[in-house]
Amino acid sequence: MTPQQQKELSKHLSLVLRHRPEKYHLQLDSEGFVLLANLIAGMRTLGKWSRVTEEQVREVVRDSDKQRYEIVGEKIRARYGHSVAEAVSYEPIAPPEILYHGTARRVVDAIRAEGLRPMNRQYVHLSSEIEQARIVGARHDARPVILTVRAGEAHAQGVRFYNPEPRLYLADLVTPEFIDFGD
Repeated sequence: MTPQQQKELSKHLSLVLRHRPEKYHLQLDSEGFVLLANLIAGMRTLGKWSRVTEEQVREVVRDSDKQRYEIVGEKIRARYGHSVAEAVSYEPIAPPEILYHGTARRVVDAIRAEGLRPMNRQYVHLSSEIEQARIVGARHDARPVILTVRAGEAHAQGVRFYNPEPRLYLADLVTPEFIDFGD
């Protein structure tokens, strides 16, 4: 597969595994997994992906720099970013002391009042790297605000954190008292 084909297949996997499993009549299990064979069979019902192979899907999972997907046994799932109703669960972990969240300037007042909430996703997304938070925030604002989350303190007070991939941390909710707004 060419890099462009890999990118297109990765985007399609994201659509199906994160947001629209019903597109192929798939039902995510309690951990967000579906049978890889069922996913491929569903994809083959559409013209563009009618010749997709298991090896091509495995190649995208293996070569993804962001490690968005994982295959365990005969099942596949998106690691994060779900907007489907079924909750995808992870084992809670102790986070680093500090994490970051990039966001649009227009929502900072709402975050001051309510904290960081999952919004249309299942979890709040946080980064261990300032630059990664800036990249994420820039999707919504050319000059994003980078919030500092005192994750170690939040965890000590009962906030659950998860780590589905090396630079990404997830939380159910981060209340304002654990967020530094830089002002």
